[in-house]
Amino acid sequence: MESSKPAPIMLNADDGPNVSVVGDTYRILASGKQTGGAFATIDMLVPPGGGPGPHSHPDFQETFYVIEGEIEVKSEVSTYIAKKGAYVVIPKGGIVHCFKNKTDTLAHLLCTVVPAGLEEMFITIGTPIDAGVFLPPPAMDPESIGKLIKIAEQYGQKVFPPDFLG
Repeated sequence: MESSKPAPIMLNADDGPNVSVVGDTYRILASGKQTGGAFATIDMLVPPGGGPGPHSHPDFQETFYVIEGEIEVKSEVSTYIAKKGAYVVIPKGGIVHCFKNKTDTLAHLLCTVVPAGLEEMFITIGTPIDAGVFLPPPAMDPESIGKLIKIAEQYGQKVFPPDFLG
């Protein structure tokens, strides 16, 4: 029986592309290509010391659910320690934010972006890896930073200096 309805997206525990982004391991669970651009969901493993620097994306809403561990979430208005079971919503509008794993254990997050698109940036800037593999954060020399800023801007994101939020 043929159907013109989209099929469910179903993944096994290790399915989906894995990419190393700033030393974190992101597994794309659902991409914009699969959801008609409505949303993307990313499974994030953030090692101790990991997490992206300050950035903003005015046209994307981003949510994080902490499955295990904890992260420090900083924004222009507050700092919050998100522990297991915590849920964080970064609204559309472009507030500058970042998160960092300041503990000595792995943090595991489920991230959803609405609409989709940021997952494509992760695929572009990241390095494809196998599930469960962690690469060290890349060197951030002026040339690498310039390249990252340019790619981020192509995906509607702005990158700020590491000390922007104090």
